Amino acid sequence: MAIINWIKTIIEDINTIKEKDVAARNIFEVIFLYQGFHVLLAHRIAHKLRYWKIPFIPRLISQIARFLTGIEIHPGATIGKRFFIDHGSGVVIGETTIIGDDVLIYQGVTLGGTGKDLGKRHPTLGNFVTVGAGAKVLGNITIGDYSLIGAGSVVIENVPEHCTVVGIPGRVVKQKQYIKGQLQHNRIPDPISCELNRLKYEVMDLKEKISLLESLKENKAE
Repeated sequence: MAIINWIKTIIEDINTIKEKDVAARNIFEVIFLYQGFHVLLAHRIAHKLRYWKIPFIPRLISQIARFLTGIEIHPGATIGKRFFIDHGSGVVIGETTIIGDDVLIYQGVTLGGTGKDLGKRHPTLGNFVTVGAGAKVLGNITIGDYSLIGAGSVVIENVPEHCTVVGIPGRVVKQKQYIKGQLQHNRIPDPISCELNRLKYEVMDLKEKISLLESLKENKAE
């Protein structure tokens, strides 16, 4: 039964890439040409061997996969169903990383630690999370379900569900312009502009209150 479930997971991985990447014309292209699938297949094998407490071989598999694909996934990382690494080169996923279902990450992403701490030291990504190209998610933090991490962002704090994070360090901003968890890089809001707009409206509100108080004082003086 375990082998059957494992095969079903692999089939789901293939179908996910076929559905999400318009460049994938058929499943044969995915199986033979997609490095993201190759490294994920290697990881699922290595992770299972590590679970069975087989020494050395899981790390050997991961290093061979890294050499062939340019993607490094530690055998200890826990990865959910329908995971998709788009393009993939330069991706690093650390040992204690936990990734939920239906997660999409782009090239150059690092899910890493922040030091030499023992125990859980890498991020936890919820379901339907998208991480843009070159983003760094560091430390034992949690990224909530349906959240989006903008390209090039550096995230070192927890992110609630249904949020978008952009900038260095990452700032949480709201974003309504996304479809089925797909990050629209050209529509990511600028956190500095958002903050300036918020301050502008706060100043306008304070001016109105001051004006009202001055009017009341004038009326009392009369």
